[in-house]
Amino acid sequence: MASAASSDYESDRREFEDLARSAGADVLLLIGGSRQRPDAGLYIGSGKADEVAAAVAAGGAELAIFNHDLSPSQERNLEKILRCRVLDRAGLILDIFARRARSHEGKLQVELAQLRHLRTRLVRGWTHLERQKGGIGMRGPGETQLETDRRLIDDKIVTLRRHLEEVRARRAQNRNSRKRNEVPSVSLVGYTNAGKSSLFNAMTGDDTYASSKLFATLDTTVRRLDLPEGEPAVLADTVGFIRDLPHDLIAAFRATLEESRESDLLLHVTDASDPERMARIEQVNAVLHEIGADEVPRLQVFNKIDLREDETARIERDDSGLAVRVYVSAQTGAGLDLLKAAIVERIRPGLPEFLILVPPHAARLRAQLFELRAVRREQIEEDGSVHLTVSLAYERLRGLCVAAGLEPPPEPRMLEEWESSNR
Repeated sequence: MASAASSDYESDRREFEDLARSAGADVLLLIGGSRQRPDAGLYIGSGKADEVAAAVAAGGAELAIFNHDLSPSQERNLEKILRCRVLDRAGLILDIFARRARSHEGKLQVELAQLRHLRTRLVRGWTHLERQKGGIGMRGPGETQLETDRRLIDDKIVTLRRHLEEVRARRAQNRNSRKRNEVPSVSLVGYTNAGKSSLFNAMTGDDTYASSKLFATLDTTVRRLDLPEGEPAVLADTVGFIRDLPHDLIAAFRATLEESRESDLLLHVTDASDPERMARIEQVNAVLHEIGADEVPRLQVFNKIDLREDETARIERDDSGLAVRVYVSAQTGAGLDLLKAAIVERIRPGLPEFLILVPPHAARLRAQLFELRAVRREQIEEDGSVHLTVSLAYERLRGLCVAAGLEPPPEPRMLEEWESSNR
């Protein structure tokens, strides 16, 4: 059941069908409708409910899915009229997440979201039994069962939250370790099926599962990212966003979504071939705002340019010359070098520059710095020693200097200072 009220109805309809098929459903018929305000009892009007009931009976459908969030009472009332199981949009997305979760963490997060969703249904579903006061001789089995079910669900929710807090603490510890070592963190975010995992694999050489199915990736994967200049960064692949993402899922995936919020740079990946790409960008921005990541620096990445004849790999800059958009194809590799260069440009302020003197006997250190692509400028002296201006995380540079038997630089020196002192 799709809504015809939105201006991008066709796009919503296609997405709704893709969601249903991603959950394993065979779509027999899609019925649209418009209404100024939802009906309190059925969400749709009684006439439309009769129409859907007739279609269910004629097609032998076992499930009616609504592209809206339904209240528990609306679900029950619709099931009575349609004589089949009814599922709303939130329940459909939860089902897809349950099918796709692979890691222990992902399964915990999905189970927590499902229990929160179920608890609301359970409580409201038993309200007719709550009229029993429970006094002596008045406590009925229904109330006892309701209390038992509530307690079991609440206990399970508490256990899952505790486990996920442990996951959250572990992630925070890893992030703090990276920050201490001054390793920049970059996260991929974007609408589901924008090609984030394919881009992740193309940039890191990893083999993370990638598919054209919606929500193919639920588990955050973090890998080293070798950049053309400076210290290697880490790149995180995260769960895709979607319009009207259930709040229970956002809350349950807090530990995963924090990876985006705590990043130094977000790569907002968009399908360049999607006719609704601008609307998708706004929908992702809304989710980023909801999770508190809207202040993180962002680089727009238009992926899948191989599906558009009028697009080429390129970098677009704002009026100040800052890279703000990059056009790439994870499938063909076009533009990936430009993307890495843009990432370096955006995270460069976080990597200080140092001046070091490398004597002839420490030539290995010079080679290592060039291998890391950290050298910004080189000046060779008559005695064979080399003045190097390098941009590198201080802890990494200090470790290399100590290993080479040299005194590490005491503090950062900017390139301009070094140049002025050598004029």
